[in-house]
Amino acid sequence: MGRRKKIVEQCERLMDQPEQIRNIAIAAHVDHGKTTLTDNLLAGAGMISEETAGQQLAMDTEEDEQERGITIDAANVSMTHVYEDTDHLINLIDTPGHVDFGGDVTRAMRAVDGALVVVDAVEGAMPQTETVLRQALREGVKPALFINKVDRLISELQEGPEEMQERLQQVIRDVNELIRGITEDWDVDWTVSVQDGTVAFGSALYKWGVSMPSMQRTGIDFGDIIEMERSGDRAGLHDVTPLSNVVLDMVCEHFPNPVDAQPRRIPTVWRGDADSDLAHQMRDVDEDGEVVLMVTDISIDPHAGEVATGRVFSGTIEKGQELYVSGTAGTNRVQSVGIYMGGEREEVDRVPAGNIAAVTGLRDAIAGSTVSSVEMTPFESIEHISEPVITKSIEAENMDDLPKLIEVLQQVSKEDPTIQVEINEDTGEHLIRGQGELHLEVTTQRIERKRGIPVRTGEPIVVYREAPQTGSQEVEGRSPNRHNRFYVSVEPLPQAVIDAIKLGDLSMDMPEVDRREVLQEAGIDKDTSQNVETIIGPNVFIDDTKGIQHLNETMELVVEGLQEAIHEGPLAGEPVEGALVRLHDARLHEDAIHRGPAQVIPAVRQAVHRAMIDAEIRLLEPIQDVRIDVPSEHMGAASGEIQGRRGRVDDMFQEGDLMVVEGIAPVEEMIGFSSDIRSATEGRASWNTENAGFRVMADNLQGEKITEIRERKGMKTELPESIDYF
Repeated sequence: MGRRKKIVEQCERLMDQPEQIRNIAIAAHVDHGKTTLTDNLLAGAGMISEETAGQQLAMDTEEDEQERGITIDAANVSMTHVYEDTDHLINLIDTPGHVDFGGDVTRAMRAVDGALVVVDAVEGAMPQTETVLRQALREGVKPALFINKVDRLISELQEGPEEMQERLQQVIRDVNELIRGITEDWDVDWTVSVQDGTVAFGSALYKWGVSMPSMQRTGIDFGDIIEMERSGDRAGLHDVTPLSNVVLDMVCEHFPNPVDAQPRRIPTVWRGDADSDLAHQMRDVDEDGEVVLMVTDISIDPHAGEVATGRVFSGTIEKGQELYVSGTAGTNRVQSVGIYMGGEREEVDRVPAGNIAAVTGLRDAIAGSTVSSVEMTPFESIEHISEPVITKSIEAENMDDLPKLIEVLQQVSKEDPTIQVEINEDTGEHLIRGQGELHLEVTTQRIERKRGIPVRTGEPIVVYREAPQTGSQEVEGRSPNRHNRFYVSVEPLPQAVIDAIKLGDLSMDMPEVDRREVLQEAGIDKDTSQNVETIIGPNVFIDDTKGIQHLNETMELVVEGLQEAIHEGPLAGEPVEGALVRLHDARLHEDAIHRGPAQVIPAVRQAVHRAMIDAEIRLLEPIQDVRIDVPSEHMGAASGEIQGRRGRVDDMFQEGDLMVVEGIAPVEEMIGFSSDIRSATEGRASWNTENAGFRVMADNLQGEKITEIRERKGMKTELPESIDYF
């Protein structure tokens, strides 16, 4: 029997024993060594050879991942490990580290119960480390820490045991500070510590690792490690204390199994009736209950078509089942069920609750769908921490490929919800929005390579927002037939409310009592919080009217008019953010025929836009946090690169033998940054950027930028006369 088949059989045997299952993700900043660590774990589980582990990068299965040397897609694998004489099934997801692919990390966290956070011992906790930790903790996923590249402290930095331990303790302190900041109101303490065994150290490249329990077992301490590293006996170090055993032991010991995790996680990710049979089945990981699957990933198998991967929270998925997909009509029939072995999918007969399954046949599912055997309240939508900030137009080089391109673009947005696709039927222009230049570059390259459609892309366009700056007066909007009038005002929404909406802590899906509570905590007064009619993007609509005849049946049209006004703001047709819109009063014609869509929608849109102008609406531009690590002689050039891009340098400090420059800069100015920073520092700088939201653009740049956007969109370039505040 082949080794692979044997491992699949072991996995199948363990699937029914949820106490012995661990669902984990490996997450880290880019280049901190996640995929190399995963190779070690695969080798330890007997799935790849010991010799090639670390170089093989088995989880980077795509050609472009191997070429670029970075993980782009989250990759799943199931493996077994014996800990304290008990077999354990470990379902592992290796996630990307690059900020542009953060959507994969957020989705992976919904499927797992534990996150192994990897930090480079030399670089320490970086911006993306903080982001992945936040993504894990927001989903109720327990962290543990692996500090990688400890060999560099010994061989490159020549540190002794005391210096080394001080540096490692600093990394642990930084990580714990991040964890505490997010979990301070919780009743569990998830900080990591060497004594508890929730921290391990090692070198994924040289395949050795240690933790407090492993040191006690093997009798090896840091002094021995330094000695063996310096004498070049890395193979000996691997033999005495192999990394895979240390990490997998830590996973089995400290990460919760589904039976412990699901009772805590279900209330975090699902807002249905907590006393229903379904809620009990999910909390109890009941494999005989109704089927509930949360889809976290959609991929394309050239032979089997779409594969939906996700966490089975209750029931057992089998071939031939008819399942409902949230938000779609009818049912989908399961064609096959499988588990992942790295890049390969192995079909199995069934996958019970508590596991991660790969299912074909769910044609209506997208990443984030709830799939179930009965109709149910869907899971909370997966909220992505950063939003798309760069847009490119994309067109097929050959007109014959156009229908195929439209189909592929729709498929792309299904597979990766952080890519937004806009197909404009009128102009024939297709726009694709992503998290950054690399995100769009990889997506378009894959369309060409994997789907065989040669495409042309336009220059990158940055996505802007519009936001009111002060409160407006009450403004009247009249319908074209003059029979209907709406009285509206606009004011800025407190930042705490905007953040709550973006993080998914505030929505119209939640019970009204909870919604009022969140709004009041965020600074909205009691009366206003009781009159929320709807939330559109990061904007809130308040109905302050009292007893107006016919308003109830007209409200749907009012909301539609408001949606149009918010979707395309008055300055440059960009989306509006942070507006609190109040409807104070309305005069409606008593005859329904005179207050139809053609009358109400334009009246509301016009009133809202005029109120926004009165509230001195401004253009917001997306900004990025920038961090550059560079030798001290190039520090001036590096900080000059940030300042020369309308950026601001916030901090400069020494870390090891490098200087670190930290600051912020507008996304638009950061286009082409990589080639400029390389030439300015003779290729000696390493850097990363992280999306940091939006800020108001300087007044002296507003007019020019608004004109440029209006021109690009084919709008009239003259602004309304009432906009006189730039």
